[in-house]
Amino acid sequence: MSEERLIERMREDWNARAREDAHYWVAFGRRGQNEEEFQATAREIVRSLEMELKRLPGPAAETRRALEIGCGPGRLMLPLARHFAETHGVDISEEMIRLARRRLSGLVNAFAHHTPGSDLSAFPSEFFDFVYSYAVFQHIPAREIVFRYFKETRRVLKVGGIARFQVNGLPETAPRYDTWCGVRIGASELSAFARENDFQLLALEGPETQYLWTSWRKRPVGWGKALAGFEPPPAAIRRITNAHSGEPLAPVRGRFASVSLWVSRLADEADLNALRVLVGGREGFVTYIGPPAADGVAQVNVLLPEGLETGLAPVELRWFERPLSRPATLRLIRPAPAIPRVASVTDGVDLLSAEVISSGVIKAAVEEVAEPEQVEARLDGEPLEAEEQFLTDPRLPKWEINYRVPAGMGGRRLKFELRLGKRLLVWKELEVVKASE
Repeated sequence: MSEERLIERMREDWNARAREDAHYWVAFGRRGQNEEEFQATAREIVRSLEMELKRLPGPAAETRRALEIGCGPGRLMLPLARHFAETHGVDISEEMIRLARRRLSGLVNAFAHHTPGSDLSAFPSEFFDFVYSYAVFQHIPAREIVFRYFKETRRVLKVGGIARFQVNGLPETAPRYDTWCGVRIGASELSAFARENDFQLLALEGPETQYLWTSWRKRPVGWGKALAGFEPPPAAIRRITNAHSGEPLAPVRGRFASVSLWVSRLADEADLNALRVLVGGREGFVTYIGPPAADGVAQVNVLLPEGLETGLAPVELRWFERPLSRPATLRLIRPAPAIPRVASVTDGVDLLSAEVISSGVIKAAVEEVAEPEQVEARLDGEPLEAEEQFLTDPRLPKWEINYRVPAGMGGRRLKFELRLGKRLLVWKELEVVKASE
């Protein structure tokens, strides 16, 4: 299919979704959400985006401009507009833009634009201080379209401006994608793009998951090539804590095997393509460089490498191959035993519905389960077969398992249970409105 036809298909499909139930398709939740419930689904995302605003240099917020790529009906623009003199949103669906303009009608500084193509040609170069996107690129069926948006972001951002994007970082599983299940883009691809296009890479959070977040700062042309020859001043690791608890230790593997380095005198040019962290001689995966606090200390988050042993391990901070600070010491402990648990049980389609099953599919998310095929499901005592299971986070690990409600079991309350061997993981009553067809 030609790119022109792909773009037209994207427009058609998202127009149809907007007409059917825009709140549902944007928030992946219950059908027929009211305004308050719909806006509530954005709270965590808004908070995470607001944290990135700390990276912005001057001018003051009263003169800053923001752009959302794939703004939909304006769910994120509405609360974020208070941080900017102007906030703009673009979307390929004119139906979504119609809804966004209605939602934003009470704001004088928020503007929603229909963009029939995959570029940002409506805006001049170096116009925005902040460009962001959430749950958009994961629905685009062609990677060249996604990377064109990335390149256009480079053009419309001011030098020093910040981009914050979410992509689907799961491994490739399909030969082709559509306008719902779009392309997957790995952390290594994002690293390479940032390096080759003079972006300072500041975050790669959630690698190998559907919600891989990345943050970039636009630097002048040639900055990336000059990075390897840059001589940063010596830094100092002030302390090391567990990234989850703040304790001065970490398990050698598992869900809590990550640390925060608190670094003073970290160069403004610090970049994930340049920084390396070695723990016990093995290289970790640096996921985040935070803005310096008032005392000048910056946070650097690292996923611990495989193969570590318990005990005291040296931690080295390097600039490429060159030492950047004196080594520090981290106490490594044995991981706690895996505790299989159920993170959620919902309708397979209406993901905000935890009590009512209306699609004929029950979705269970289980964590710290190495072999999901050993999880047994029953509905009113009748065994259920897993229709689909997929790994959503390899470090936990976390699996999502879909079970079809057998024919004839709809229209009443039923007891749903999950077991792993003799262990009861969950038992709950579900209102099963509909069985599978």
